[in-house]
Amino acid sequence: MTTRTDTAGPGGEAYNAFLAACPSRLLLDRLANKWVVLVLCALGGDADRAADVPAVPTALRYSELARKLSGVSQKMLTQTLRSLERDGLLTRTVTPTVPVTVTYELTDLGLSLLGVVRQLREWAQSHMDDVLAHREEYDTRA
Repeated sequence: MTTRTDTAGPGGEAYNAFLAACPSRLLLDRLANKWVVLVLCALGGDADRAADVPAVPTALRYSELARKLSGVSQKMLTQTLRSLERDGLLTRTVTPTVPVTVTYELTDLGLSLLGVVRQLREWAQSHMDDVLAHREEYDTRA
């Protein structure tokens, strides 16, 4: 695993997200989306677990994901799943049943990202009270 911020791509080019033309910026933009974080965490087994129980990645159907991600529109969930599949972070498996069963599951690449997005989600949840207090303080000064 590399820790450099300017790792070389397949053509030998260096990726540096601080440069305007760097393609890694597009990936960062995608990964910064709340629905991406929540889909990855849901497929990682985080949605229904208690804080002290380890999450276990699982395959979920579209309807199961939609139920877990309260407030997501059908259009947004579909777009998010397609983009994650295109980026190789999840797989879509179609099983010929009646009706057809479609499941989504994290790939090895998606699993490698899961720890990072899980920490981001947990940080947001555990620091929300602090952020709200700072927002209120800021707004009263403004």
